[in-house]
Amino acid sequence: QVQLVESGGGLVQPGGSLRLSCAASGSIFSINAMGWYRQAPGKQRELVAAITSGGNTNYADSVKGRFTISRDNAKMTVYLQMNSLKPEDTAVYYCNARGVGGEFKRLDAWGQGTLVTVSS
Repeated sequence: QVQLVESGGGLVQPGGSLRLSCAASGSIFSINAMGWYRQAPGKQRELVAAITSGGNTNYADSVKGRFTISRDNAKMTVYLQMNSLKPEDTAVYYCNARGVGGEFKRLDAWGQGTLVTVSS
């Protein structure tokens, strides 16, 4: 079993900042990539940002320059620093981890989601 535990969501005013964290635990051999996705009401889940074990990053165009993804490989934790938040960033944010799990099975795990609300 693999668990991804997210934290850091909440209510923030436009222009404010939040930092999300996601810690992985359980039967994990290696994590190749970790990322953050989000899903707003009535919309499909979309990639926000992702980072490989080597530190390569990928961002959605809508968050470039405002969000920063980072990870601590030793702690199997990924972070998302969100600055200059906009109302359109409001969504449930999900953590994802991909790699190799126990018994060398493919790992593709998701967190339970954390709500980010940007509103005045």
